Amino acid sequence: MWKKFLNPFVKLACGLVICASPAVIALSLSDLSNQDASSGLKAALEKGSSVAVARLGVENGFLNNEKVKIRLPEKWDRARNLLKMTGQSKKFDDLEVAMNRAAESAVPFAKPLLLDAIKTMTVTDAKNILSGGETSVTNFFRKKTSDSLAVKFLPLVKGVTDKTKLAKNYNSAMAQAQKYGVATEQEATVEAYVTKRATDGLYLMIAEEEKAIRQDPLGAGSKIISKVFGAVNKK
Repeated sequence: MWKKFLNPFVKLACGLVICASPAVIALSLSDLSNQDASSGLKAALEKGSSVAVARLGVENGFLNNEKVKIRLPEKWDRARNLLKMTGQSKKFDDLEVAMNRAAESAVPFAKPLLLDAIKTMTVTDAKNILSGGETSVTNFFRKKTSDSLAVKFLPLVKGVTDKTKLAKNYNSAMAQAQKYGVATEQEATVEAYVTKRATDGLYLMIAEEEKAIRQDPLGAGSKIISKVFGAVNKK
């Protein structure tokens, strides 16, 4: 008789434990629903891109960050050293400041392109990204946006660098260097060079944010990010 009386309660208790377990015990990646995987990844993509743009798209966002600061190509070092001896190296310094200012002014325009890329992400993309390594989010962005970012950034960068007299000297010198095979196409003009370095810097900052989210999902301040990337860490 007691067994008959207790059985419903035992079943109910077991059911509650089973139902509660996903909230108490971290899921593994294989346990995540497609919706959760997609939602968590999209939230992480939005956070990573927003943080990167916010860090770089401000005054001194590039200049004060040694990881992304844009310097003249190494082949210009000799000329800079010669100018130092004549007290004219400031011209190179001014050009570098202009290059970094151009990059920081262009970066905010990346955000809509990054958000558009997120909208194109499929469930398969989400699963592959989640299991693809610590910078797979960044690789996704690079694949989806590198061409469109270059097209968007180039005229914005040119608008800033054209105001610097030395930009013309740079372009003239690099055109000659390219003829002799000592300069790449991406270095041939100051605007092309800055555009490439600006996009590389943006992806680097996104990668750093992605690594931080993967290492400390709870620190992201989002339940869905914590759930999804906590499961990734458990796999």
